[in-house]
Amino acid sequence: MSGVGIVTGAGRGMGLACARRLVGVVDVLLLVDRDPATAAGAAAELSGAGTVVEPYPLDITDRDGLAALAARAGALGPLRAVVHAAGISPSMADWRRVFEVDLVGTALLAETLRPLATKGTALVCFASMAPLLSDLAPTPAVAALLDDPLAEGFLDRLREALGPKVEDTGVAYAWAKHGVHRFVRREAVRLGPVGARACSVSPGIIDTPQGQLEAQQHSAMAELVRRTPLGRTGRSEDVAAAVAFLVSSEAAFMSGVDLLVDGGVCAAVRA
Repeated sequence: MSGVGIVTGAGRGMGLACARRLVGVVDVLLLVDRDPATAAGAAAELSGAGTVVEPYPLDITDRDGLAALAARAGALGPLRAVVHAAGISPSMADWRRVFEVDLVGTALLAETLRPLATKGTALVCFASMAPLLSDLAPTPAVAALLDDPLAEGFLDRLREALGPKVEDTGVAYAWAKHGVHRFVRREAVRLGPVGARACSVSPGIIDTPQGQLEAQQHSAMAELVRRTPLGRTGRSEDVAAAVAFLVSSEAAFMSGVDLLVDGGVCAAVRA
């Protein structure tokens, strides 16, 4: 693989682990992170291994900033890999911001980069096991709303359709990540004619700063770890390995699917 790679949320945790896997694989790697210092630190760590690494401070809900990112990527060469790891968890914001970052931001990034997609381009979006554990079953009306997250009034209409329960950030997070699952399937259909692919990855409980924050706030997570068949929390490297496969030529016939990386806990809960 050559050309340009983009990793969002690249400053730490799973995003940084994914960025490490792309060094030496793409010619130029743009490290997108909301925190300029974190992005710069990651770039300093990863530079000097055969790939030009550039920090790119950006909030992925910033439309103008995303347009500038696309222009920069397009000027550097063909777009080969996009790993969209940026996101927030339930304890980090209110329900609206959870949707804005985790679902609307995903749609904005994909829409902005879509014109750069070409044969061999691979997009991997981070979802979560949360909607799988929640067994979400949207009504046709809710499904239609989730499938158009860039529509005017999206959040107000979704609040009306789902009711006050969606103001619980855990509920909002599960619905937002369900929306990512749905979005990737539709994006695969849009990208397929040019030879590009879109998949998602759904991490389980992963030992990252964000995961540790959620564990402090939600004691039920300890029970999920206990029920995980592999008997441990996941590591960022576990998820990064799955992502590295999805963006590689080894996964050239995989598109529109979700890869669950959870140590078997969803299987255990369902069983």
